Amino acid sequence: MKKVRWGVLGTAKIAREKVIPALQLSAYCTVDAIASRDTDKANAMAEELRIEKVFGSYEALLQDPDIDAVYIPLPNQLHVPWAIKALEANKHVLCEKPVGLSSAEARQLLEAAQQFPHLKVMEAFMYKLHPQWQHIRDLVRSGTIGELKTVNAFFSYYNADEHNIRNQPEAGGGGLMDIGCYCISVARFIFEAEPLTVSGKLEFDPVFKTDRLASGILQFEKGTGTFTCSTQAMPYQRVNIFGTKGRIKVDIPFNAPPHIDSHIWLHTVEEIDKIIFEAVDQYTIQGDLFARAILDEDAVPTPLEDAVKNMLVIEAIKNSSDTNKFVPVERF
Repeated sequence: MKKVRWGVLGTAKIAREKVIPALQLSAYCTVDAIASRDTDKANAMAEELRIEKVFGSYEALLQDPDIDAVYIPLPNQLHVPWAIKALEANKHVLCEKPVGLSSAEARQLLEAAQQFPHLKVMEAFMYKLHPQWQHIRDLVRSGTIGELKTVNAFFSYYNADEHNIRNQPEAGGGGLMDIGCYCISVARFIFEAEPLTVSGKLEFDPVFKTDRLASGILQFEKGTGTFTCSTQAMPYQRVNIFGTKGRIKVDIPFNAPPHIDSHIWLHTVEEIDKIIFEAVDQYTIQGDLFARAILDEDAVPTPLEDAVKNMLVIEAIKNSSDTNKFVPVERF
C-alpha cells in the first residue's frame, strides 16, 4: 500500500505529543522528517519518535523530493508564509488552526492553493472528524432534537506564562484565536451555515495585551450560537446543543482522549440516553482522511474556504468588541 510521506516543520508540543504519534499509527502515513532551526531539539525529538531525517532549516526539508506532505504546527504568524512555500515546493499541506492571523491571510493561502490544484491544503480542525461529532450532526440533521435553536460552547485553560506564544500578540496569541476558534467553528459546523451578525466582548490581559476572556453571540438565520473562552480560567470544556424536542450535551467536545471511550448525552422528552463511542485518536483519523484525499485524488474533508469563513467570524467578534455593536459577518 502506498503511503503519504510526511515532514514536520518545527518541534511544537502538539506535534510531539499529539500529531506525530497519531500519524505514525495511520494506515496511510509515515513521518519521515522533521526540521528545526534548533537542531538539538530536532534531533532529540527525532530520536524520541523514531523519525529518520532531521533538517536544520524548513527550507531544506521542503527541498527533499521524498517528502509528499508537510504538517505545520508553527506559531500563527508563520502558518501562511510556510504553507505557501510548501505548495511552491510541491508539497501537500496540513496547517494548524487558526490558518492565519486574518481572513486576508487565509484568502492569500486559498488563492495560492488554487494555483496548485493537484495539491491538498487543509486547516487542522480535527475535532469535527471524530465519530462523536459525525453522529451529533446526523442526529441534528435527522430532527432527533427537533428544530435546532442554539449551540452553546465553553472552552478554557489557565496559562499565565509570558514566554508562551499564546500570550504574545505579535504571534496571533489570545484566547479567541487559540480556542475561541473552536467555539465558532462548532456552531457553524452544526448549523451548517454562516452567522449573519455577531456580538462579542473581549477582556485583555494588561501585561500581555492578548485577550484572556472572550464571549460572543452568533446570530444565524434559524438560531444562535453562544460561547465563552478563556486562557486564564479553570480548565473546562463543554458544548450543549438545544432543539425544540431535545438537547445534546458533549462532555469532551474538542480534545477527546484517544485511549478511552467517548460519550455524549442525548436528552429528549422521552428519555436520557448516553451514547458511547469506542476510543479513537481524532488526529489519526485526520491523518488518514487527509492522506486518502491525496492518494485517491479526492477532496479533503474540510475545504480551505472554511478557514476563511471562520476567520471572518473571528474578525467580526473583535470588531463588535471594539465598537460595542452587533456587527454583520462579511459574506464569502
